[in-house]
This record gives sequence, C-alpha cells and structure tokens, in this order.
Amino acid sequence: MRDGGPYLLDVGVIALAHANTPVREAALPYVREAVAGAIDAVVPYPAVVGAHAVLTAYYGYSNEDASRLLGNFLDARRIHWCDGPSEGAVRGGLARAGEANVGGWDGYYAQVAIEEGVETVATVDDNFERFDAFDTEVILSAEEFVELDRFLGG
Repeated sequence: MRDGGPYLLDVGVIALAHANTPVREAALPYVREAVAGAIDAVVPYPAVVGAHAVLTAYYGYSNEDASRLLGNFLDARRIHWCDGPSEGAVRGGLARAGEANVGGWDGYYAQVAIEEGVETVATVDDNFERFDAFDTEVILSAEEFVELDRFLGG
C-alpha cells in the first residue's frame, strides 16, 4: 500500500492503466489500488473523459472499446469522484496555470487536488512539480518515457 494519500489520479495515469502498452505496469497498480480502496483516490470526472480522448487518439482504441473500459472504471465505488468543473475550480485552476506557467488542464487538476486535500498527484506529467501544495509522483522513469514514445511511433 502506498503512503502519501489521498492521491489524485490524472488523465495520463488513467489512460495508461487502461491501455495495452509496454509501460502499462507503471500505472496499473495505482488504478487497481484505487478501485480496491487500498489507497484513498480522488478522480475528477473530466479526467475520465480526457483518458477516453487519449485512448482513442494516441493508443489506437476504438470509441466503443475506450467507452467500455472507462465505463467499467466509473463503476468503482471506493474512488472519490469529483463533479465539475465548477466555476470556482476553473477560475482557481486558470489562476494557478498562469502563476505556474502550465496548461489550463494542469492548473485545473492542481486546483481540484488542493480543494480535495490531496497529498500526492500521480501523473505522467512533471508540470505538477511546480506546485508546492502537494507532492508529485511522476510514475514513469526516463527509460519508460522513451519506451512509450517509441511505442507511440515517436
């Protein structure tokens, strides 16, 4: 069991855990532990929609397969699901994005993490390291990033 929860699972972690890639095992334990309630996990609903976009645009999944996989994920009752985005979270996220010089979605997820009392953001994106309000776990090593990029044809 991981320390440092609650965890916010971002789009990249959710998508990678559901995709058949050579580095899937880096993300899968987070999602399995969240579903089982072994970690206190926070997932904003928009992250699931974003994971659908990643699965179909980058990992080659059909809309039907991505929808089925993520629909099953949504059935997990031990995850703290966050409605939104609320106007306050969007405004706060945009302010954070501007201050930290990150994209709007990263600012939004940072805002949700702060509002929800998240201690650790599990991500494939090191942009979250720009925020002091929580810890960041970049789940892929440099070698795994290279392997994923190669898998994606980069």
